[in-house]
Amino acid sequence: MRKLIFPLMLFATVLINSCKNDLPVGEWHSMFNGQTLEGWKAAEENSESFSVEDGVIKCAGERSHLYYLHHFKNFEFEAEVKTLPQANSGIYIHTAYTAKGYPTKGYEIQINNSHRGPSTKHPERRMTGSIASVRNIYYPFVSDNEWFNIRISVVENFVQVFINDVKVNEYAEPDKAWRWEGAEEMVLGSGTIALQSHDAGSTTYYKNLKIKPLADDKRVEVEDKRWDTIVTKLMRAGFPLVDYHVHLKGGLTIDEVVANSQRLGINYGVAPNCGLHFPVTNDESLYAYMDEVKGSPTYKGMQAEGREWITLFSPEAIAKFDYVFTDAMTFTDRKGRRNRIWIPEEVWVDNKQQFMDDLVEKIEAIFSQEPVDIYVNPTVLPAELMPEYADLWTKERMQRVVKVLADNNVALEINARYKTPGAEMIKMAKAAGIKFAFGTNNVTKNLGQLEYCLEMIQECGLQPNDMFEPKTNDKKPVNVKGLPDKITG
Repeated sequence: MRKLIFPLMLFATVLINSCKNDLPVGEWHSMFNGQTLEGWKAAEENSESFSVEDGVIKCAGERSHLYYLHHFKNFEFEAEVKTLPQANSGIYIHTAYTAKGYPTKGYEIQINNSHRGPSTKHPERRMTGSIASVRNIYYPFVSDNEWFNIRISVVENFVQVFINDVKVNEYAEPDKAWRWEGAEEMVLGSGTIALQSHDAGSTTYYKNLKIKPLADDKRVEVEDKRWDTIVTKLMRAGFPLVDYHVHLKGGLTIDEVVANSQRLGINYGVAPNCGLHFPVTNDESLYAYMDEVKGSPTYKGMQAEGREWITLFSPEAIAKFDYVFTDAMTFTDRKGRRNRIWIPEEVWVDNKQQFMDDLVEKIEAIFSQEPVDIYVNPTVLPAELMPEYADLWTKERMQRVVKVLADNNVALEINARYKTPGAEMIKMAKAAGIKFAFGTNNVTKNLGQLEYCLEMIQECGLQPNDMFEPKTNDKKPVNVKGLPDKITG
């Protein structure tokens, strides 16, 4: 009998990989009868990880993959999915039967709403809707224990992913796309659909699976193949590409932010300016803004403006945001003058060294007292002092800023607009265990491509685990630290 095993394995592999699309184009076809796994074949490895329970496909157990017995090129796939806490799964497209191990052909569309994985150095960050290791998304758009709809469209070289009818991801694959060693087949072409059971601690359910074959069409032109390679290399390394500091300014709309995100592969956090004389000034206007951006596949951040912001909003309202950031560009100096250092006529520099000492003291007061996640626009000086930036930001002053951030678990923004802070301070902060966030702080529609931030990754040796990620509600600074009793200055 042992002599028959290899021929049977070979026959099964050839059968699945040679299945042609014999389903009519343009029509939806059910992929699951609700009772058995007829029409599917489980990998030989841990095939018992798949079962039918209460009319749904249950993926629970050690690593394995369940392959559909049809072959597709262009199609729309749709299913309803539910994850239990810490579940990790995936839907493979354009793949091929693999008896053991992970499929190497095609792409995995990630299913993950809370799984973090065993690695502390490179924890799992890819959330549901990611085109794994090629176009990752990090915003958790859906939650465990609730059914959600996923729809995947593949037309020639173009993939789109929709969650509950909202497009959360897209990818136009260029010709001869860069792939790492061992991933040469991780490209579009044609193939089957596969469901993943990831590990013994993961339970995921699938129901109402259906597919619609589509006719051939034109390829989508890829604008910048070099950028595609940069993004793919970062995502392959597990590096979260997130710009947490975007404003709806200069006519920029939330729809344009989302479109830019999906075109470039950069995730965005959108933040209103919240404070005295700014667009959001109280809980009512804060909640109105949240309603405006609700449902968009973006992080929702709060820019806390001026020192008075702590008196304008309730802790409950502040906690609605995914994260809160502030800077030290607004403060009252020792003579009682309210400085806004980005406005030349609203800043007073009587003595350069005294100004710097006062600024550092303000930074220490702000980040030791105010409940924020990120120090943004870091170390920016008034325009008249920026030419002397390197001299004025002495090592001792940088060390004081790094210490207050480290002591209060505040992340440091690497700002693409101002190109601050410099590499010396970033390395100093990394050594102190401080997390980093990327930020644009745009004033126009142009968000750029985080050029300075990417430069600092290389120069400062940043790793994926050096990067900031929003905290769970119980760990948000406003819920842990609370609001200070008085204005910091």
